[in-house]
Amino acid sequence: MRKLAPAATRRLVRVLLASTILVGSHAVTSSVQAADPIRIAVIAEAQALAGASIPQAAQLAADEINAKGGIDGRMVELVTYDNKSSAADSVRAFQRAASEDKVHAVIASYISEVVLALQPWSARLKMPFITPGAASNEIPLNVHKDYARNKYSFHGYLTSKAQSQAVCDAAKAILVEGRQMKTAVIMSEDAAWTKPLDEGYKECLPKVGLQVLDHIRFSPSTTDFSPIFSRIEGAKPDVIVTGISHVGVQPTVQWRSQQLPIPMIGIASQATNATFWKETNGATEGVLFEMFAAPGTNVTPKTAPFAEAFKAKYGNYPSYAGYTAYDEVYYIADAVRRAGSTDPDKLVEALEKTDWEGTLGRIQFYGRDDDFTHSIKYGPGLVSGMMMQWQDGKQLAVWPPNVANGKLTFPSFVKAGTPAN
Repeated sequence: MRKLAPAATRRLVRVLLASTILVGSHAVTSSVQAADPIRIAVIAEAQALAGASIPQAAQLAADEINAKGGIDGRMVELVTYDNKSSAADSVRAFQRAASEDKVHAVIASYISEVVLALQPWSARLKMPFITPGAASNEIPLNVHKDYARNKYSFHGYLTSKAQSQAVCDAAKAILVEGRQMKTAVIMSEDAAWTKPLDEGYKECLPKVGLQVLDHIRFSPSTTDFSPIFSRIEGAKPDVIVTGISHVGVQPTVQWRSQQLPIPMIGIASQATNATFWKETNGATEGVLFEMFAAPGTNVTPKTAPFAEAFKAKYGNYPSYAGYTAYDEVYYIADAVRRAGSTDPDKLVEALEKTDWEGTLGRIQFYGRDDDFTHSIKYGPGLVSGMMMQWQDGKQLAVWPPNVANGKLTFPSFVKAGTPAN
């Protein structure tokens, strides 16, 4: 065998060494990439009663996932932003999350106006985006109208239409059939999410046996509800059906201080927060409000354990948006696992196939051919509502019977109809 000259030998060694380094470097790089975290931005109203639970619940979910080894060895990393309840601040945070912080998905806001401002940026930046609490029908309708552009948006909560139906279902059972009530006044704040909510109320309340006597919409900046309550009392309804989120404390306090003898039932986002009793100094006693998961209820095997874990970590129970944010971190991570990728289009495809038992129920999304594309499905066996009531400092479920942990009762100043025999 012919021997290589010393110079040739040295060149061969250098080539082999370079090849070994290149292969090794590639292996290390691949290993690092495989272990790159799944980065999720959380943009929320951190100082608001309903919004404060969003980043807290999301972090709890991420901690639980990471404690079990992450998703195929990838940790879940959250990047949080306080949007100060501002659409402009939310847009800036969304842009930063995508361009600078290199996140793979965004969970953002319980305010419909904010979510509608972010939706075009989700489309432009091809960033998968889920709201944990906004209700406007327009969010999923925009996806349905222009799927190719808006497919990156997902509605992680119930539409206003679904929520109005949930309230009507409860009102029929506990007020019409249970208390023989026959008339109602709708009282809602003037906001994007309440327009379809109120239309839903006006359609479904008469169908369940409640004649609508008046429909009042007020500015979210209202501080004196005395004239509104006087107008309602003059109409003499059996019940007030609410749609309030930006406000909550003031109307509740004045309802109590004026001893308005008419019960309130409906959507009251701030009432879903465990601190609402303290915020109203107990004035919320007897107020009925819709939720889809709550402390002490067994909506699914995950509901009560999450609520207790949240309280142990943060000192109080979550608002409604805490349950959704917690679930969203889990099913985003699950979608990454099923997609085998954080590529936005593959992630969208995986999210569309979501079938996840969360704290709210079984979570699935309406499809491309449905009007409310990418909104959570509502109905039996999926996500369905329950009516809560504040009683002696506690949030108790009073309907439906299969999840109820309390019985309907009202303060002595409230005329609560005639109990059915």
